[in-house]
Amino acid sequence: MNLSIKALFTFTFIFLNSLNSYSQNTNQLVDKIDSYLEASESNGFSGVVLVSKRGEIILSKGYGWADRKNKIPNSPSTAFNIGSVTKQFTASAILKLVDQGKIKTSDRISSYFSQAPIDKRDITIHQLLTHTSGISNRTGGFRYDEASKEQFLKEFFESELQSKPGTKHLYANANYIMLTAIIETVSGQTYNSFLNDYLFVPSLMNSTGYKSVNFSSERLAHGYYYNRNDEQWVDWGTTQQHLPYNDKHWYSIGKGDIHSTVEDLYKWHVALTNNIVLKPATRATQETRHVAENTALTSYYGYGWAISESERGTKIVSHNGSNGLYFSDFVRYVDDDVVVIYLTNVFLGPKSEYVAREIGKMVFDSNYTTTPIPKNIYELSHDFMQNNSSSKAEMLPEFLKKELGIDFNDHAILNRLGFSRLKKEDKPDWALELFKLNVELFPKDGNLWDSLGEAFLKYNMNHEAIKSYRKAVELGNEDSREKLDELLNKE
Repeated sequence: MNLSIKALFTFTFIFLNSLNSYSQNTNQLVDKIDSYLEASESNGFSGVVLVSKRGEIILSKGYGWADRKNKIPNSPSTAFNIGSVTKQFTASAILKLVDQGKIKTSDRISSYFSQAPIDKRDITIHQLLTHTSGISNRTGGFRYDEASKEQFLKEFFESELQSKPGTKHLYANANYIMLTAIIETVSGQTYNSFLNDYLFVPSLMNSTGYKSVNFSSERLAHGYYYNRNDEQWVDWGTTQQHLPYNDKHWYSIGKGDIHSTVEDLYKWHVALTNNIVLKPATRATQETRHVAENTALTSYYGYGWAISESERGTKIVSHNGSNGLYFSDFVRYVDDDVVVIYLTNVFLGPKSEYVAREIGKMVFDSNYTTTPIPKNIYELSHDFMQNNSSSKAEMLPEFLKKELGIDFNDHAILNRLGFSRLKKEDKPDWALELFKLNVELFPKDGNLWDSLGEAFLKYNMNHEAIKSYRKAVELGNEDSREKLDELLNKE
């Protein structure tokens, strides 16, 4: 056989063998991720995940329900509230205006709003983008309350700065609402229309939008939360039902509440990678480590993205978001050409936040294994109470530790459960035992002793209530003093 032909056969054999091995490894990875999410689904998990490697989508699948009542399952085309993942679109809109030569990131907000007071007139667009303006994270109201643009601007300019502009990173939604006001002022368009014209349409994103969505409402995922008082899951509805129907949405806009699908978010990743919406240099600026997010210097903020490093020293560009019910995580391992996009409409607990990162560990370590997302801690507690008498209350922390995989160390959980039960129980039972257990676990928390005193008082156990309130006062809870004095005067 001719040597060159033999070498060609050898190369072809090695290539095909390598391709087959890659395919097998990918199939094993997909099965592993799918098994993890299906096991989590049995505990109430609901959401959608997309994973890509080397530009190929290897998994795009929904789990659980988008709408439980109407039996509409989650799918890759289900649209979720993506929370603060919205910020990358607001930042990109600003940078699009930069590319158009209409603004500069060094511009001061006084250039656009003459009413800016002395302490804020020199805040720059760069500082808004990086959360270094000094504005408080309390500026602005509840996201779904009505507020006009003028009302928000008034609150922004009248608020007290927490630090001198440019000196400290303090994540605050108001920064991105202000950026939205600048986008509308400079472009002459609404936020939604500008994003649609210059970001979504060029990126072929047909299922993404703020208040104006051009697809069936049946594709919107309902948000669900566990009501600890009623001891059941509740359908909150869709974000569209809670946003103001008029244009008084200025506590929500720009910083969160855009709706999108995993499919569209992946299209957005492709558009960014291929410089379809932003110039290469502008995109590089967006993904630059501008300011440290923490003292450990493990994460930095760019423009609407957080920048960090993997354990392998490769670059990660990511952002997550939540409105308290929905949670999203968009993780781009840019040096590794891996993307993990995760959206959920049921927040079960802390482990719900780490799904994308857990999947990332599976991608880069074939030996890595993880446990399913457990049930919501309140649901687990109620399960335990339904199957055990209150005499077994001391076994609850160990049960929660086993189910959650972490030590139980939250002072508030049993307190909240106790008050929920206190409203329902006419005689000492689980409520009282929960409060007693809580002070055993956290004996130096005066607020918990006050709660125990309230439970004793309900059951006319005044002597025990006095001891509890006295302990609360000793631990610095002054709210207990009046109750204690009132009980002592009755003796």
